Amino acid sequence: MRKYKVLAFGITREWLGARETMVECNAVTVGEFRAFLKEKYPAAAKLNSLMIAVNKQYGEDDQLMDEKDEIALIPPVSGG
Repeated sequence: MRKYKVLAFGITREWLGARETMVECNAVTVGEFRAFLKEKYPAAAKLNSLMIAVNKQYGEDDQLMDEKDEIALIPPVSGG
């Protein structure tokens, strides 16, 4: 089991219950982490898109993650 420091923005804060938290899971890639989020938080599966940044850079699904990395969840934004 790995532990990741996760920053949550927008609606993702409601899922995690905090702006910053530690998340434990077996994911080693951004894609696996995205799948974990969709399974654990059904609201995540309803989003049109969810960007996941690793160390302040948007991550691709095949990108490896390390427990030292800072992960950020960035939901779609709407304006008006």
